[in-house]
Amino acid sequence: MRSLTVTSAALLALGAAAATAVPSAAVSAEGTPPGKHDVFLTVSGDANTWIRGVLLRCVPEPSGHHPFAREACAELDRAGGDFDELPREDRICTKEYAPVTVGATGTFQGRPVDWHRTYGNACEMAASTGHVFSF
Repeated sequence: MRSLTVTSAALLALGAAAATAVPSAAVSAEGTPPGKHDVFLTVSGDANTWIRGVLLRCVPEPSGHHPFAREACAELDRAGGDFDELPREDRICTKEYAPVTVGATGTFQGRPVDWHRTYGNACEMAASTGHVFSF
C-alpha cells in the first residue's frame, strides 16, 4: 500500500512539473502561439479504409513531418495558399475508380484553411496537387 502511495505522489509531482513547464513552451521564438502557421493535411482511401495525416509548417521555414515540406510550401506559396490553384501535372492515369479524399485544415499565410476534395484515384490526386499531398 505504501508503494502505491509513493508512486502516486511521484506521478502527481511529475504531472505538476510538466503542467508548469507548458506555458513557457507554448510561445515560439517569434512570440506567436504554435498552430498559427500550421496546416494539417490528410489523405484517405475509399470509405475511410485507410487514412494518413501530417502537419505542414511553412513559417518561419518549411518543417513538420511532411517528407517534401520545402516543395509543398513553395507550391502553396505559388498558388497563393489556394489549394484549388496547386500546380497540375500532365500525367496519364488509369480510369480505375478508387476514390481518394484529401483535406487541409489550419492556417496558411495568416488565413484559415478548411479544404477537402475527392479524386477518382491516387494518380489523379497526385497529378492535381503536386507535392502537397505526397506523404
